Amino acid sequence: MSEQVRVGEHAIMAEEGGPLHDVEHDVAYRRLAIVNVAFVGLPGARDWVLIDAGVAGMAGFIKSAAAERFGPDARPAAIVLTHGHFDHVGALQTLLEDWDVPVYAHPLEHPYLNGSLAYPEPDPTVGGGLMSAMSRFYPRGPYDFSRWLQPLPDSSLPSMPGWQWLHTPGHSLGHVSLWRPETRTLIAGDAFITTNQESAYAVAVQRPELHGPPMYFTPDWVAAHASVVNLAALEPRVVITGHGPAMGGGEMLQALHTLANDFERIAVPAHGKYVDSQARGR
Repeated sequence: MSEQVRVGEHAIMAEEGGPLHDVEHDVAYRRLAIVNVAFVGLPGARDWVLIDAGVAGMAGFIKSAAAERFGPDARPAAIVLTHGHFDHVGALQTLLEDWDVPVYAHPLEHPYLNGSLAYPEPDPTVGGGLMSAMSRFYPRGPYDFSRWLQPLPDSSLPSMPGWQWLHTPGHSLGHVSLWRPETRTLIAGDAFITTNQESAYAVAVQRPELHGPPMYFTPDWVAAHASVVNLAALEPRVVITGHGPAMGGGEMLQALHTLANDFERIAVPAHGKYVDSQARGR
């Protein structure tokens, strides 16, 4: 199953378990099961960076993609996490046992990554799809990567010259997105996504369309809305998200502004554990 996506002047085929997809000369991503991981660095470079670490069991696929892009026995200079949900850190322990490299995350995310706290319970009642219904069974931690864990430095990113990290909470307390102003390239994590993650069919087909963060794992919709507004204001040229194909160009940007302007109708469920609690707190 594949879907052609326009990124600038280039078409990308986003396939289940498919190959690496170049988005920029030094930015690529690979879809692994339900989630994407990104690679930042020139092909053949030694100082490349892995963004997120997929679901459990995918370490071998991540390593093979790294070897394809950067050479045999490739090892990153660092791993940067947009956040620490199970589908973004699932292969991390296995990778770190081999690579032994620093892992950077926002300090507000550290309690969920150093063994202190489990993530808030999901809300399987929102979204109406199989992925939401199954969310009660998804791992929540606590995860302990404290041996490798480090806070993100102020605004800049290690081994990623020209990139900045932006605090984009809502989907998690310490969620970050990665931004390169020079090329207007955005790695958004789950601040917004390009597929309907609540639907198992949409996850399989990967039809490109903009959505808010996955409903079942988003505890703060007010912050999530503010994050999308802030990202839309950047006017990105191309976006890689945690779920769904990369997108770029005018149609993507128009859809992102529509999402930001009409977030409550498009992205926020009518009712739910976290929606109702926030409404009562107003």
